[in-house]
Amino acid sequence: MTQVGFKTDKGRKRDRNEDSLFVMPQEDIYIVADGVGGQNSGELASSMAVKTIAEYIKANPLHGMTEEEKLKEYFLDCMVNANQIIYQAARFTVENAGMATTVVLLYLSQGNAYVVNLGDSRAYICRDGQISQITEDHTYVNELVKGGSITKEQAEFHPQKNMITRALGGDERVLPDFYRLEIIKNDIIILCTDGLYGELSAEEICGMAAASNSMSALSRNLVQRANRNGGNDNITVICLKI
Repeated sequence: MTQVGFKTDKGRKRDRNEDSLFVMPQEDIYIVADGVGGQNSGELASSMAVKTIAEYIKANPLHGMTEEEKLKEYFLDCMVNANQIIYQAARFTVENAGMATTVVLLYLSQGNAYVVNLGDSRAYICRDGQISQITEDHTYVNELVKGGSITKEQAEFHPQKNMITRALGGDERVLPDFYRLEIIKNDIIILCTDGLYGELSAEEICGMAAASNSMSALSRNLVQRANRNGGNDNITVICLKI
């Protein structure tokens, strides 16, 4: 049994909300996306992403698929399909040129969490008062950190910290990351856009999660805190308690 809460907000500095989320509790699928691109195209890219992924899953039911390799293949096909649709839409309309979106997807099945991601929207897991980031950011700055050119602290203030190296719809080819982890009772999994973790430390997120019984209240409180801390970007969060 999973308890779920979710919330999206445009934040305090942006005119529009270019984030999207989609929950499919019957399929145990949860999706967050953060669009990039000028005009309204970031908004369009993220909503197209969650919609096309949801449609793919409805048309190709998972039916309790548990083999890791098959799941990896399934979600790769799903992302390739969504990527093609967004990439073509970006190519053929001038106002949507260059649009793309991050995506982080969670699938829960038989005591496992499967996470697929592109870009810098994140998945975290909170367990016994400790928080771990499941996903790895696909950003230029994260590449620099991994390569030892800059420190994690320097990365936070780097002028190009928002430069994404992988996204949905940005390129003809797409290479998502795929993670599997075992989950236990009372684990809290959080999917979010950078509007949340840009304003709150992982420790703050964890503290609020540990103190919360309701996932709806947690989602609402996280968004409120991010806004209070600056609200510089759109904020989207899905919280799940196992």
